[in-house]
Order: sequence, then structure tokens, then C-alpha cells
Amino acid sequence: ECWGITVIHCPYCHGYEVRHRKTGILANGGDAFHYAQLIRNWTEDPTVFTNGSSTLTAEQEAVLRRHQIPVVEKEIQQIDHQDGVLRELVFKDGTAMELDAVYSRTPFEQHCKVPEMLGCELSEHGLITVDGFQKTTVPGILACGDSTTMMRSVASAIASGNLAGAVLNNMMTEEAFLN
Repeated sequence: ECWGITVIHCPYCHGYEVRHRKTGILANGGDAFHYAQLIRNWTEDPTVFTNGSSTLTAEQEAVLRRHQIPVVEKEIQQIDHQDGVLRELVFKDGTAMELDAVYSRTPFEQHCKVPEMLGCELSEHGLITVDGFQKTTVPGILACGDSTTMMRSVASAIASGNLAGAVLNNMMTEEAFLN
């Protein structure tokens, strides 16, 4: 119920709306560290929640301490909210922490399995692998938008779709002209 309201995924998309507020980062390891870097620009009061044992490196922990960004390793039991507006994170040990917003990096999964069925290569993040012209690893198949990049924005999706359309049109007209 909180997704897109106070549980959010992107500081570029949502950072301004929750700036200067008590903000959590629900992530671990490199993802948590990256979010901390980005979110520190929006709030002076971020906290990392690893939801269990931290996988941050000693170097990352040292940088977070230097910036006074706490790391909470408690397991989260629930998100307490009112109509999607976060109130607090409740931990399995019965304690809670009030927050105004939480960034969460959810795992990405393709909703459509057709690219995999056609043999298109997927990256370690589950994205369709494309070259600079939006061509997949399977000749004649192009892909664009959120299925190919971690940059989740309408502008990026439109740009890659425009490129894919132009490349595909060029491929088709060239084939028709030469045959």
C-alpha cells in the first residue's frame, strides 16, 4: 500500500518530494552504499536498514560512519502506515523506528518471458542485453525501455524506443531495397 507513496525506489524520481525528511534505505551491501551516497544529497537524516546481517564492506561502513549514517541490522517485521503514508518500521524484536520515507531496491524481473524464449541474453540484473543500437544478442531482435536499462525513466524509455525504431526501420528498408 505504500509503494510509490512513501516506499519509493528512486531518488531521481522521488527525492525532491521527501527531501529534508527522516529517510530509510532498505538495502544491503553495495546497493545500500550506493543509495546512501545518492540520498545524502536529499536529507541529512538517512538510515540504512539491512534487514538482517550487513554485507557492507569495512570500507563502506567507515564511509557511512564518517557521514553519520547509521546502519540498522535488525530484521523488519512490518511497515506501519496509514493509507500508504509510512509511520514506522517495526522490527522482529518488537522495537520500531519512525520514518517519513523508505527507499527500497526491489529485484527486477522481466514480466515477459518471450525474449528469453527467443534466446536473448539477460544481464546479471535480469535486463535484456543490447548494444548501442538496441540490438539484442539474437540477430533481428531489438529491445528498448525498462527491459534493457536500470535507468527507470519515461524519457530514457522513449529515447531507446526511438533509437530501436529507427534502427529497425533502417534494417527493414535496407533488406527490402537489396532484395
